[in-house]
Amino acid sequence: MKFLILACVAAVAVAAPQYSYDGPRAASSEEREFVPILKDDRVHEEDGTYNFDFEAANGIRFSQAGSPDGDEDAVIKAGEYSYTAPDGTEIHLTYVADENGFQPQGAHLPVAPEFPHQIPQFVLDQIAFAAEEDRNRARSDDSDEVSAPSGLYGHPN
Repeated sequence: MKFLILACVAAVAVAAPQYSYDGPRAASSEEREFVPILKDDRVHEEDGTYNFDFEAANGIRFSQAGSPDGDEDAVIKAGEYSYTAPDGTEIHLTYVADENGFQPQGAHLPVAPEFPHQIPQFVLDQIAFAAEEDRNRARSDDSDEVSAPSGLYGHPN
């Protein structure tokens, strides 16, 4: 019985996929591209401010600076990065991250249509109708308060 259990454990160990430290997609060292790091500067000050600047030979660049100037010493960051997308498009993004959240800017990001856009007439008609109702209601509320007889609201005359 012990031999059977040992044989099963050995069979499972031999059948298990063998991965390198790069994961299951890295089949051999010839398929991996070596990318030299051209720049890697990092500075971290005692007060919590920092900055770093990174550049690789394949065109990837990343830089960021931050300081604990936000509410409750939250770190406010600003930076930029750039790289070439798989389709050949040059991507360059700048950003600020502060109490208003992450605010990226880049030519490749989608842009909302300019405002004001054309408002359909039925919407304008509905807005005018609602405004007229509000005016009428205000007038009727004013006249009810002024002309209310003293016998109303449960009070005897």
